[in-house]
Amino acid sequence: MKTETLPLQSTLLLLLTFGWLATQIACSYTIKIKDGRTAYERKRYSDAIPLLQSELNRATTRTEKGTLAYLLGASYRAKGLDDKALSYFKLAYDNNYGPDALKAWARTLKKLEQYAAAKEAFKNLGIEIGSPYEFRKEITACTIAEDWLKQAPESGWTIESAPFNSGQNDFAPVLYADGRIVFTSDRAIGKEDKNYAWTGNKFMDLLIVGQDEASPQFFDTQLNTTRNEGVACFNRSGTQIFFVRALEAYKGDDAFCKIFTAEKNPDGGWTPPVPLPYQKEKINYLHPALSTDGNTLYFSCNDPEGWGAYDLYTISRNPKSETGWDEPRLLSRNINTPENEVFPSIEQDTLYFASDGLQGMGGLDIFKTFKVDRNAWAPPHNLKAPINSGADDFGFVTIQKDPKKSYKIGDLVQEGFFTSNRPGGKGADDIYRFQQKIPPPKPPKIIDTLKTGPTVHKILLDVYVLEKIFTDPNNPNTKILGRKPLKNAKLVMMAANKKQTFTTPEEGPVQIELAEQTDYAFSANLPNYLVNSAKFSTKGIAKDPANPIQTFELEIVLDKIFKNTEIILENIYYDYDKWDIRPDAEPTLNKLADVLLQNPGIRIQLGSHTDCRGNDGYNQELSQRRAQSAVEYLISKGINEDRLTARGFGEAQPAANCACARCTESEHQTNRRTTFTVLE
Repeated sequence: MKTETLPLQSTLLLLLTFGWLATQIACSYTIKIKDGRTAYERKRYSDAIPLLQSELNRATTRTEKGTLAYLLGASYRAKGLDDKALSYFKLAYDNNYGPDALKAWARTLKKLEQYAAAKEAFKNLGIEIGSPYEFRKEITACTIAEDWLKQAPESGWTIESAPFNSGQNDFAPVLYADGRIVFTSDRAIGKEDKNYAWTGNKFMDLLIVGQDEASPQFFDTQLNTTRNEGVACFNRSGTQIFFVRALEAYKGDDAFCKIFTAEKNPDGGWTPPVPLPYQKEKINYLHPALSTDGNTLYFSCNDPEGWGAYDLYTISRNPKSETGWDEPRLLSRNINTPENEVFPSIEQDTLYFASDGLQGMGGLDIFKTFKVDRNAWAPPHNLKAPINSGADDFGFVTIQKDPKKSYKIGDLVQEGFFTSNRPGGKGADDIYRFQQKIPPPKPPKIIDTLKTGPTVHKILLDVYVLEKIFTDPNNPNTKILGRKPLKNAKLVMMAANKKQTFTTPEEGPVQIELAEQTDYAFSANLPNYLVNSAKFSTKGIAKDPANPIQTFELEIVLDKIFKNTEIILENIYYDYDKWDIRPDAEPTLNKLADVLLQNPGIRIQLGSHTDCRGNDGYNQELSQRRAQSAVEYLISKGINEDRLTARGFGEAQPAANCACARCTESEHQTNRRTTFTVLE
């Protein structure tokens, strides 16, 4: 008897994750929304806000008020309305919601450029979770951003809202061959009749407009569909387009983003779009940007094998290849961080992109770098205020000027467009026009060369070995509040077949001077913790003439061993009445396989649980088959079967405490889980 029902998984993005507006795409739900929490869980934020507000007005306990206020703040944040979210995060914290509310409040203060208040909130947050380390970068960034705002009037940059903005989301401008602007928007002229429940607006389409015009037109009826399309780029003649479209891998699945390309026919229409090669399933490929010569495509991707969340890659044309393209290459570590690098654009050898992992002012900031040689990039430079702000700033495109012309103070050297969701715009995401003029020179800094001596270029790496801070220190399934340094951990570094060993201090990092153009492998261990490793490469990192000492950071997190304690494996899902491993479960199991390979002395039990619906015997058998499938997958990755045990628990050990007939779909999902246990 088939008993289990699995809901469609929640939203996947069109452009990015987090609350970056006009960035995500949701699957359709037939469930009727009756309360704010359900609407929030279904990512239907436009529906959630009025429901949550009504429920907050009726709340009688501090716990209830704190929870509802936090969900309201998070809903406004997801819609890009940070100014409205701020007071609700503060209300949630004042009503005992805890560190998550304080963190959200601090980060929202930072995005709204209330830097002094943000610094104080981050300081208090570090004290509250027991780790000042976790938010030290946030505090430093606030101090630097305050200084950048003071310098903005003397920067030579001016900005103004583009005339074609609307009250909806307008973003990612790019120049078309005839000088007009193609951009992405969810305004009401889209083809889809229904509204997108995330934003309350239409689905996204490509529009085109003159630089000084106010009324854009539909770019193309064939390329725009009832799905979400966005973020395009073109070759110089405008005869080839690359853009993003969201599709399900199979019916009923989450929508993932892929880059498509099409070519213009002689009659002016476009060939049917086809996806670029080498794009993996269950991974998002975003924000294509084509080089000036049309031979190299830059894009952003959240491949787990990258450096961080979203990283920048390139792919080059190759006529000798069967696909016409070489395989994608990851850009260097001085560009990609453990966080997000997105929205690349390229002008000659200059690369512009947005990042929230490099030193910035709040959300995404726009950076520029340039090629030093074929595979090396200069250290990225933050464009600072007024181009950047505390909000999300991205999608930077320039209108080329004559590079051979001589310029003097006050001359216009560059102009173009970019996107920001800073307060004061027409919609959530708006497009701004910028101009850059040569400012008066600043007084030169006097450097005493007798004291400083000759310039010595160094690459330094600060390696931190950390452990997670759990809400309940004895329960690894509780919420992670942050990380803190581990002292006396053994750190091993391998490079060019040479090995060095270090011991971590009580607070600070292990600082190591690295050689140029070298790959490094690190491993860290401490008794009662699982061994973990990380990699770092100086390949592609060019010298910075303005900063002879370049310092990078590497974090290695060690998991404490909780013997005979079930630990939930996130993102392990099964199809209805099935037990085979789905592609979206593979990354999690691959990480577990890697842990087992690094820790050959441990044995684990793989467990599987079902929800309470249906026949006990059936659920017991189904869960056993699912646990065994996970074991067999790990064996296929090189793990000895003697180290693995499969156990199906059926519905006997629910994680959510609810009467079966009254369990919400979210509680049923909580009960359907796959776990591992480190055995004695």
